[in-house]
Amino acid sequence: MVDVRRAGARYPGGDPAVGIESWHSFSFGPHYDPDNLRFGALIACNEERLAPGAGFDEHPHSHTEIVTWVVEGELTHRDSTGHETRVRPGDVQRLSSAVGVRHVERNDGTAPLTFVQMWLAPLEPGGEPSYEIVRGIADSTPYAVPEAGALLHVRRLGAGERTAVPDAAHVYVHVVRGHVRLGQERLGPGDAARVTDAKDLRLPAESAAEVLLWEMTSG
Repeated sequence: MVDVRRAGARYPGGDPAVGIESWHSFSFGPHYDPDNLRFGALIACNEERLAPGAGFDEHPHSHTEIVTWVVEGELTHRDSTGHETRVRPGDVQRLSSAVGVRHVERNDGTAPLTFVQMWLAPLEPGGEPSYEIVRGIADSTPYAVPEAGALLHVRRLGAGERTAVPDAAHVYVHVVRGHVRLGQERLGPGDAARVTDAKDLRLPAESAAEVLLWEMTSG
C-alpha cells in the first residue's frame, strides 16, 4: 500500500519573525493529529529553514534517534555531551538522545540554511547519548540506525535514472529535490510516500532528483 502525503499538507511551524520556518509531516507540538503520530519507527520528518543568524537555542531530547540531512547551507550543532560540528550537504548526522541530551542548532553562516530532520523511536528506551557524523555519504552506502531497526538510503538520480525501493515492512520516501514517480504518483520537493509491505517497486526520476528512503522493520 502506498500513502502519498503532499508537501502542501504539512503543518507549518517555527517563528518566521525570527527567521525560522518549519514544515512538519507528522503530528508535532500544537499540531496534534492522533491519526498521524508515526509510520514505522519514524515519528517526525521536519523541514527546517533558518535565515542567517537564526536557530534553535539549547533544548532537551530523550529516547529519540535524531537524523539530520542538510539540503543547502551549513548547520552548526552543539550538544551537552561536548560535540560541536558543522554539518554540510551530503553529510548524515545522528544524535542518539537516549536518557537525555541537550543541543543547539543554528545557522551561523551568511546564506540561508535548509535541512530535513527525522526522528525515530528506539526499539528500547534508555542507554547513553551518542553522536555520529558521516561526511559525504555515498549512494551505495545505507546508513544504519540499529537502535530503531532502520536504514537510511540516500539516492541522487539523474533524469531518466531509477532506483529500487527497498523491500520492507515500512518504507518512507521523502523527496528533497527534483521529481520522481512511484507507481502512478508523481512526487516533487517536500512530497512523501508511506509504503507498507513494499515489494518490487521502482522509483524513476523525471529530472535530477535527491530522495531519502527509510527502510524500517519496526512500527
